[in-house]
Amino acid sequence: MPIFVKIETGRVDKPTFDKYVPAHKAYVEDLIAKGHKARTGYWAEFGGGMMVFEAQSMTEAQEIIARDPLVANGCVNYQLHEWRIIVE
Repeated sequence: MPIFVKIETGRVDKPTFDKYVPAHKAYVEDLIAKGHKARTGYWAEFGGGMMVFEAQSMTEAQEIIARDPLVANGCVNYQLHEWRIIVE
């Protein structure tokens, strides 16, 4: 299954962002349970993070990202890319 990467930067203050983190974590756990092999995290320096996951297509990946609570609640700006691995 193709691998996708959402690279994000925050667009709201930390208290607003932190309000949606538990829902984001639960969402990622649900993606894992559904077989999307999702991983999420943030940069050591302030201001952004990344989520890596599998989806059948870019369309499905876009749908997955649209339902992410951090995106749905306007907490982040993001870019979505299909990642094609050349060495494993």
